[in-house]
Amino acid sequence: MKKTMPSTSHPINLLQDVHSRMINLPIYFRERVCEECSWSIPTFYRKMRSALKPGSDKERITPNLSNAEKEKIMAVLDEVYESFWEYCEKYRKKPTKK
Repeated sequence: MKKTMPSTSHPINLLQDVHSRMINLPIYFRERVCEECSWSIPTFYRKMRSALKPGSDKERITPNLSNAEKEKIMAVLDEVYESFWEYCEKYRKKPTKK
């Protein structure tokens, strides 16, 4: 995900900052899954796609993912989501002490 820090001479635009982070989430997720599973980008998309069974209009073939791949994908998802959540923490209201 982008790690650039905003310029301190201009105020942070919350909407622009969060939106640009969210746009980059799928790319970062794909990169991390490819890295962890030792896949190329075409393999990532091939494993994501399902196809119709030959001679069938309704039955679909879904590429098999091993249990290890499923676990790694979920671990990457958790990592990416947690990273985004933590990044956005700076915009959340902090409880005021009385």
